Amino acid sequence: MQPSVSLIVPVYNAQDTLCRCVDSVLHQRYTDFELLIIDDGSTDNSPALCDQYATDPRVRVFHQKNAGVSAARNLALSKAQGQYIQFLDSDDWITPDATLMLLRTAETHSADLVISDFYRVIGERVSIKGDIEEEGVMSREEYASRMMDNPADFYYGVLWNKLYRREIIQKHHLQMDEEINWCEDFLFNLEYIRYAQRFCALNIPIYYYVKTKGSLVSQANLSKTIRTKLTTFEYYNRLYQEVFDEETYEKHRLKVYRFLVDAAKDGGVLPPPLPGVKKLGEERVQLTSEALAENGIMADAYRDRKLLERCLEPVALQYELSLPEALLLLALGKDGFSGNRQELSALAGLSRTATLKALQQLRSKDFIQNEKKQILVLPPAWPVLSALESTIQDWKALRYGDFTEEEIEQYRALQRRVRQNVRNALR
Repeated sequence: MQPSVSLIVPVYNAQDTLCRCVDSVLHQRYTDFELLIIDDGSTDNSPALCDQYATDPRVRVFHQKNAGVSAARNLALSKAQGQYIQFLDSDDWITPDATLMLLRTAETHSADLVISDFYRVIGERVSIKGDIEEEGVMSREEYASRMMDNPADFYYGVLWNKLYRREIIQKHHLQMDEEINWCEDFLFNLEYIRYAQRFCALNIPIYYYVKTKGSLVSQANLSKTIRTKLTTFEYYNRLYQEVFDEETYEKHRLKVYRFLVDAAKDGGVLPPPLPGVKKLGEERVQLTSEALAENGIMADAYRDRKLLERCLEPVALQYELSLPEALLLLALGKDGFSGNRQELSALAGLSRTATLKALQQLRSKDFIQNEKKQILVLPPAWPVLSALESTIQDWKALRYGDFTEEEIEQYRALQRRVRQNVRNALR
C-alpha cells in the first residue's frame, strides 16, 4: 500500500547524530510514512546503525559508494513511493508533529509546496527562523515575489523545511544536480517552483537545524564556487522571467539581481543570529523519562495534561499565543465564563498568577472582554478557538491509539458513567 509521505535521510559519517534524527521520524504522531535512509559510503559506524533501523517495516535502507548528498537524494527519489516527499539531514531532527502539520496543511489547501518555520540550534541554544509572516495559500507569482524580497535566504533555499508533491517531481524528472556542491538545494527548489501552482506557509517551527556546517570557501575550489553561483543565478533569473510578464520583470529586475550580492557572501545562504533565543528543551512541551514511567492517578492525570498541551501547542504557535493563553481560551469556550477567577484557574489548570497574565494578554488582543461578572469571548477569537478545539480530536486519537471502533464506543460509554458518578458525588 502506498504511504502518504516518503521521508528521505542521506547519511555520511553521522554515527553521533543519526539515532536522534531517525528516532524523531519513527516517533512521529503521523504514522502513514516510509523512511528512506541512504548511506553514502560512510566509513564510521553509520552503516551498521542504518541496518539496525531496517527491522522497522516503515524503514528502507540503501547503501551506495560515496557519491555525495545529491546522489544519495536522487537514489531515494527513484525509490520513493509516497504521495509527498519530506527531506531531513542526518545531523538534524524534527518535532513529533512535523509530518502531520505539513501533510495536513498540504491537503487542507491543496498545496503543491508547504514551507514551514524551523528552529536553529547552536550548541544548547535554540531560536525560531521564519520569513513569511502570514499563513495562507499563495500563487506562484505571490510566492516568487516574497522570495525576491529575501534573495538567497536560507528559509527558501533548503529542502528540509518543506513538503513536496512527488507527482510533480516525477512528471518533470526533477533531480539534484550531482555536479555542484553549493546551493544544490536551492537549484532543485527553483526548478520545482516552475511547475508548482499552489504554495502555503506554515508558521509553526517543525524542524531543528543544527548549525555545524563549515565555511564554503574552505570546502570547495573558489573559481568553481563562483561558476556555480553564476549558474544558480541563471536558474533564479529564468524563474522570474517565466513567472512575470515582461513589464513586471523589468520593474523588479534590480531586486532579482540582488541575489548576486547576497550570494557573493562566503557560505551563501546562512541564517543570521536570531532573537528570542531559548535553552534547548524549553521551546516545546517536554516530558522527562521519569514522568513517563511514574505510576498512580496523579501521574496519569499529569501525562494526560501534557499530551493535551502537546496537541494544543502547534495552534498556539500558529496564532502567536502562549500555552497558558491557549489553555485559558479553551477553558473559556465560545460561551465565555461566569465563575470566579479561582474556578477559572482550576478549570484551565493554571496558577492564579498565570491566569491573570493570560487574561491580560487575551484582552490586549481583543479576544475577550469583561461584562459585569462574565468574561465574554469576542468574534476575533472564534477562529482561534475553533482551531484549538479541533486539536482535541488529535488528543483523543492519540489516547485511543489502536482501539477498535467498538472499544472506543465502550470506553466513551464508561467515561460518561464515570463523569455522572463524579458529578453526583460532588453535589
